[in-house]
Amino acid sequence: MNMILAGDIGGTETVLTLFQESQGGLQRMHDATYVSGEYPSLESILLQFLAGKSHGPLRAGCFGVAGPVINGTCVTTNLPWTIDESTLANTTGIPCIKLVNDLEAAAYGMLHLSPDEFRVLNPGTHPASQGNIAVIAAGTGLGEAILYWDGTQFHAIATEGGHTDFASRTPQEIALFDYLHERYGGHVSYERVLSGPGLYNVYAFLRHCEGVEEPAWLTEELKRSDPSPTLSQMGLTGQEPLCQAALELFATIYGAEAGNLALKCMSVGGVLVGGGIAPKILPVMQNGSFMRGFTSKGRLAPLLESLEVRVALNLEAPVLGAAHVAVCL
Repeated sequence: MNMILAGDIGGTETVLTLFQESQGGLQRMHDATYVSGEYPSLESILLQFLAGKSHGPLRAGCFGVAGPVINGTCVTTNLPWTIDESTLANTTGIPCIKLVNDLEAAAYGMLHLSPDEFRVLNPGTHPASQGNIAVIAAGTGLGEAILYWDGTQFHAIATEGGHTDFASRTPQEIALFDYLHERYGGHVSYERVLSGPGLYNVYAFLRHCEGVEEPAWLTEELKRSDPSPTLSQMGLTGQEPLCQAALELFATIYGAEAGNLALKCMSVGGVLVGGGIAPKILPVMQNGSFMRGFTSKGRLAPLLESLEVRVALNLEAPVLGAAHVAVCL
């Protein structure tokens, strides 16, 4: 039996899955999810996952990690970890291990999702031609990748586009930049806006500007380690107008940056939106806020209007992508 291990190593959760290779494809054998911040290293999670499981020798492993991978090593962006291919191989006994950026893995994984695992944000459009695809995903952080089409197949290209400068487009967004610049004391990246913590930043900015007195119960809810689920829920139900406004602004800026990425890689093959946030706020993503930001590109607006934009609903795309990379090792 050929066994491979695949993982999605995020700032919030680490998802591991053990697959068996067969002529019919990949068969899922075991999986588990861990709270990343509760462990000192990825090695400690892997040893716990593999302990006591009955399986044959593992042939290969691939892990999508949130951060830049350089020469087989990654210093994670939202965790105090340094992950190294050689160290992982020595610790686990897996002879062949590869690290890839998490959005690189997600991009590959999305190629293996079925059509019903996507929601199209602009029905009626179709990719103008077979070509590059832009991939963007907001979650604990903001990831961006490019699926480069060579005429025969796609190649995923990792980027650290989430850490590029936040570009304000309106007086309100200029005020948001000023607010975040003062709060963080310097560089303001798109990740400071388009992420779980970024959604709270947008909400806090609006609360500051409006001078609204926050309900005591909401203050208590937002003291949780991750306030974004509460903000999303309150915004989707309309129970708290300020939360609703935060979601609308978040989605518009999300669309604007997706459009930026589409222009930079000439994604005539369309745009894929992944990550954990978009599926959870799908009604807002579909109400036009995202697409208004996406298509607001001046003379290039007609090009953006022609591109199909799809949200991936399957959160396991990074693991699937890592598994397919491992198959080729």
